[in-house]
Amino acid sequence: MIMIGLQGKQLTREEERLLGNYPFGGFILFSHNLEEPKQIRSLSHSLWEIKKKTPPLIAIDQEGGRVHRLPPPFTHFPPAAVLGRTGNSDLAYRAGMTIARELCAVGFNLNFAPVLDVHSNPGNPVIGDRALSSDPEQVTQLGWSMIEGLRSGGVIPCAKHFPGHGDTAQDSHLELPIVKKDLASLKSVELPPFFHACQNQVECLMTAHVLYPSLDPKYPATLSQTIIADLLRKEVGYEGVIFGDDMEMKAISQNYSLEKAVSLAIQAGVDALMFCHQKEVAVQAFEFLCREAEEKIEIRARVEESCERIQRLKRRCLKSFTGASGDDLKNFVGLPEHRKIVEEIQGSL
Repeated sequence: MIMIGLQGKQLTREEERLLGNYPFGGFILFSHNLEEPKQIRSLSHSLWEIKKKTPPLIAIDQEGGRVHRLPPPFTHFPPAAVLGRTGNSDLAYRAGMTIARELCAVGFNLNFAPVLDVHSNPGNPVIGDRALSSDPEQVTQLGWSMIEGLRSGGVIPCAKHFPGHGDTAQDSHLELPIVKKDLASLKSVELPPFFHACQNQVECLMTAHVLYPSLDPKYPATLSQTIIADLLRKEVGYEGVIFGDDMEMKAISQNYSLEKAVSLAIQAGVDALMFCHQKEVAVQAFEFLCREAEEKIEIRARVEESCERIQRLKRRCLKSFTGASGDDLKNFVGLPEHRKIVEEIQGSL
């Protein structure tokens, strides 16, 4: 139930000991972990080998535009907004499939994409051109095409940031944003792309560290039973894996203690907690959650439910390590036909 980030381009001895002692279920890699295809494939394979009995989710944020972690020669897709302006579902599908094929070749099996936020606030400091459109129907259509493309390319998609980060005026990395829209506005603008993806059982969903007073006046979405357990699970009927966004972000860490945040998130219905930078915080969260599960029957039930949901996803999607052999990587990464899709997206405007 815990995903962590790593220090560098290969595992340190300290990290190898840590991973031997703690059963973290997945890893998220950033630019500082990624140098070139063979190195990335080697790092991914080392993570797979350490956790072979229960294969790990090996994740990345590979959206395109400014949220692009992979170095050259990987194909750099334009921002989602550029794709959105084409209005072309086939292009969205092919972009998703191409991104996935390149990720698979170096061992990634989960992409935290696409962004299903509707760009409803021009002053948004964190979403902006990461959103496909300001039109909910366009986001729904193209976002779903990207999800299907990622699936076809062999990568698990994770739609984000439920129930919508597109109308915020603050960056949740730095503070807790508040979206003051009434319920009718949320249901007509922010929620439709997520409802469509969830009703069609997208494999994973990531929550937003955002407060929506019309949905829950007390807790941000990641910590809200009203939003996750009641709205997402019961009303919408979503059965996939729910990730909370990075628990180290200041929207959470400046407003809640680690123990309080973990407890609320698990009770709300989050399945997987992310700690992208500080491994010692992930260890504290793990040990706290173990104690809570031993002492409180309702927490133990939630932990068992989430573990089964994550294991079910892994059994279905993580059959074997996907990385290509070193000599074959050139046949998967940065191909001319991949560049042509980028040019097609840019040339359609």
